[in-house]
Amino acid sequence: MNPYVVPGLVLVVLVTVGIGAYGLRFARTTSDFLVASRSVSPSWNAAAISGEYLSAASFLGVAGLILRYGVDVLWYPVGFAAGYLALLLFVAAPLRRSGAFTLPDFCQVRLGSFRLRRLASVFVVFIGCLYLVPQLQGAGLTFTTVTGGSYEWGALLVGAVVTANVALGGMRAITFVQAFQYWLKLTALAVPVIFLILQWQSDGRPQVTPPGGATFRVATTVEIQQDALVGGVPVQAGQRLSYQAGDPVPPVSTVDAHFGADWLLPGGDGSLFATYSLILATFLGTMGLPHVLVRFYTNPDGAAARRTTLVVLALVGLFYLLPTLYGVLGRVYTPQLLMTGRTDAVVLLLPEAALGGGELGRLLGALVTAGALAAFLSTSSGLLTSVAGVVFTDVLKAGRHGSVRDFRVATLLAAIVPVTLSLYVSTMDVSRVVGLAFAVAASSFCPLLVLGIWWRRLTDLGAIAGVLAGGGAAMAAVLITVLGPPLHGWVAEFIEQPAAWTVPLAFLVMVTGSLLTSRRVPSDVGATMLRLHAPESLRI
Repeated sequence: MNPYVVPGLVLVVLVTVGIGAYGLRFARTTSDFLVASRSVSPSWNAAAISGEYLSAASFLGVAGLILRYGVDVLWYPVGFAAGYLALLLFVAAPLRRSGAFTLPDFCQVRLGSFRLRRLASVFVVFIGCLYLVPQLQGAGLTFTTVTGGSYEWGALLVGAVVTANVALGGMRAITFVQAFQYWLKLTALAVPVIFLILQWQSDGRPQVTPPGGATFRVATTVEIQQDALVGGVPVQAGQRLSYQAGDPVPPVSTVDAHFGADWLLPGGDGSLFATYSLILATFLGTMGLPHVLVRFYTNPDGAAARRTTLVVLALVGLFYLLPTLYGVLGRVYTPQLLMTGRTDAVVLLLPEAALGGGELGRLLGALVTAGALAAFLSTSSGLLTSVAGVVFTDVLKAGRHGSVRDFRVATLLAAIVPVTLSLYVSTMDVSRVVGLAFAVAASSFCPLLVLGIWWRRLTDLGAIAGVLAGGGAAMAAVLITVLGPPLHGWVAEFIEQPAAWTVPLAFLVMVTGSLLTSRRVPSDVGATMLRLHAPESLRI
């Protein structure tokens, strides 16, 4: 066991709690807890948004997917980053000018519908939990991988720290925490990757390094997904290999010129439908994620919201260069993860696997693990804050004038379900589950925000019908994918990557429903649209 890991984790937790306690000094009112009194500068807000957005799926999952599937899944980091371009162009400034505190608040401001507000609350909670569970799962995976401890303790530790930070300091406190955690995550990936590339060069750019001492923890049957060399023996795609608990994990090579070339070429895994569906989900889903949108309410005005988004584009784009390198180098130094199925652990295991068990490898391994913990803490904090805000305003009915005590109760209630679920889910593919959350967001809140901001003829009934049709279909697809039986063929692609049909469905139903109920267009729509689009300097 790496002796530097536990002290590193303890240090990250203590710094996180310390920064949160510092932020607590500035949190006095309900507005402080919900939107930091709308006083966060663009630079601070951009770092905080980047900190909460770069989740377990980004820190661990993207590298794991590239290790497993190759260049096809590069669309994940591209879409995750490019989503802020759509957010910049269509949503950021008008959303801030709306004066809303939460997404259901925006529904009330724009269309004056309590039914739509309640429906939006349901989707905020669903998306928040769907996104939050993989963060806690990633925490459990990290705890098990680097300490050999219990998965449940890792999930509970992160859940407890995040709940305490949000409940005690709200948005004001976690702004400081998330900004710090972005820079920690960037450092935790950037510093080791320099040494990893130097090691790869000094090794003469090897294609594979056999694993040292890895064994199967339980009896395992592996289905080979592409031609490879397993233990030096050629194995064809589709073959099954069985191993007993305690058997050594054989070295695997799939980057050899004769085995696994498909990994290096686009189109080797998945169809064009799945690819375009993934692009649509990640590109449009960002503007519908509650924990991202809530941060734009904290800017002083619409212009600051736009500046914040530009800085976020730069920070997030810089970060996503790094997990890609880890996935590629994982094919060289940790190919055994393809056999065990624990590809999400490649970032954690790569430094010691490439650099050996010396002091440098251990120190860099501890640094990466600290960054992973920061990823879980920062994203979980943002998600819990957004869900707690909805529980506070729409479930407890406290509204924006409720007490700080009510917000803390809402935080505890919002944390119960995802923390409990995370204890029973330990084998989900982190990035793919998060990708499904993007699909639900793209199919529900994206059409609602785009049409609500830019189309004056939107009605409450049209919006409700569109959210139910597109968002409901995406939600059903998620439940079938996560809880249902294994799917195959075109049905699997249709259900597991639903955005290509659920997003157009939502827009079509929302527009058609609004045209059929045109008499329900709010009478004050002109004043509302002026409020959304007129710069603050022009208001009287």
